[in-house]
Amino acid sequence: MTETTTAPVEPETVGQTDPPRTAQPRRRRRPPSPGRVLAWVVMIVLLLLTLFPFYWMLRTALSSNGALYSGSTSLLPVGFSWGGFERVFGLQSTEEAIAQGGSGASIDFWLYLRNSVVVATVVTACQVFFSAMAAYAFSRLRWRGRNAVFAVFLLSLMVPAIFTLLPNFVLIRDLGLVDTLLGIMLPGLFMTPFAIFFLRQFFMNVSTEVEEAALIDGASKVRVFFAIIIPMSVGPIATISILTYIGSWNDYFWPLMVSYTDESRVLTVALGNFNAQTPQTGPDWAGLMAATLVAALPMILLFLVFAKRIVNSIGFSGIK
Repeated sequence: MTETTTAPVEPETVGQTDPPRTAQPRRRRRPPSPGRVLAWVVMIVLLLLTLFPFYWMLRTALSSNGALYSGSTSLLPVGFSWGGFERVFGLQSTEEAIAQGGSGASIDFWLYLRNSVVVATVVTACQVFFSAMAAYAFSRLRWRGRNAVFAVFLLSLMVPAIFTLLPNFVLIRDLGLVDTLLGIMLPGLFMTPFAIFFLRQFFMNVSTEVEEAALIDGASKVRVFFAIIIPMSVGPIATISILTYIGSWNDYFWPLMVSYTDESRVLTVALGNFNAQTPQTGPDWAGLMAATLVAALPMILLFLVFAKRIVNSIGFSGIK
């Protein structure tokens, strides 16, 4: 028989307990330094100064024109009324609008909103697409005179936009596109130096190994652009699209020059005309602020939703 050996078991010590664990002292939070407190105070003050105009716009839109002058120093709506928004959306008759201090003139808000959406959407789609193609040519393709041409594009950033208004107007007039949505869109339809520079900075940081592997497999430059570069650049493209859309939406002077009827008038120009239709008692501040708030609200929401992406993409692209 095989003998089995077992290891000796140490006898348990009766009454022996584990040593008590000593509680580690909690770290005391250091009081904020005076510099940190000052930085927070300055940031809060700047935030309030930035948001106050929007609040004042809302406060004026919810007030009645008759009570605005008597309560001009009040921070709350004076003579609370939805009349300003009702006049903007065409829900008031002419008699009711005049009675509440309005001009009595009608504003086709939905038509102007449609024109603004069409112009901003088409300009953004075309401008970003063509700018991305130009940025790809400046960053990934090798051709003679590339840097010199790109330097000319950068120099064009120094030319004030107002210098190009008259030549563009003459061109639009000769093409017979005055008082049309296409005439408003055409000058900014293809590309801008800023969009090219913005996207070029990102395209230059894209790894070349993936592109070279695709070229070895037989892919063309066009396929590389659409199948590799564009999918890898969704963030910067979305950022420049948002910035372009906001800029096109807020454009005022050029649409004012080339649009004369309601069929081609965008929302920013319509708001200026609405302000010009002043009653004898004074401007319709409630209606004007209501229309401005409604027109600005989509852009404010768009920027708030994508603000983090915009800041990250601008920082990654090397723009300071």
